[in-house]
This record gives sequence, C-alpha cells and structure tokens, in this order.
Amino acid sequence: QVQLVESGGGLVQAGGSLRLSCAASGSIFRANTMLWHRQAPGKQREWVATITYTGSTIYGDSVKGRFTISKDNAKNTVYLQMNSLKPEDTGVYYCGVPRIGTWGQGTQVTVSS
Repeated sequence: QVQLVESGGGLVQAGGSLRLSCAASGSIFRANTMLWHRQAPGKQREWVATITYTGSTIYGDSVKGRFTISKDNAKNTVYLQMNSLKPEDTGVYYCGVPRIGTWGQGTQVTVSS
C-alpha cells in the first residue's frame, strides 16, 4: 500500500515562505494526478493545487500567483512552494492521490500576522 508523508510545515510570519514536501513510498507520481488540500481550524477542507501526471498545474483562486506545485518523479516527491504567505493560509496541509484514495497525515502551517 502506498504511503504519503508530508513535511516542511512550521511557523512563519506573514509575507514569508515555506516549501512543503510530500514523499511517496512508491513510484506513483508518474501516472497519477496529485493534489494538495488544506484545512483551517473550524473550516472544511479546501483544495489548493493539482499537478497531473504530465506535469500540468492548476491552482485555487486563493493561492494563485503565490503557490507553486511541482514534482520530482525520480525522488517520488511532490512539492508546494508557498510565497507571500498570509494568516489565512494557516491550516493543516495534506497531499493526496485521489485515484487511489490515499492521503498523507498532514503538516501544520501557521502564519502569524
């Protein structure tokens, strides 16, 4: 069974940057679409970004122009570069492979004002 492990979260001031990583236990990124979601306290999970198996990317309106999703197939890792962070970006960030219904445990991002 494929496992996903997120890392890279932390506490950062508004305007700062973080890079999240999502490492897979197997070579699944070559043939699957990957997503990043996030969930703020008391709110529903929100889609953040998608990268297809061909490398095409799509972003949610709230992060467009500030976040960049990318992947390294050789390292079985997907990244989320987050710049110009805002307090409203605070939440737990999850990566997932919707086709096989697999999600990581999440990594906490906290942006202070």
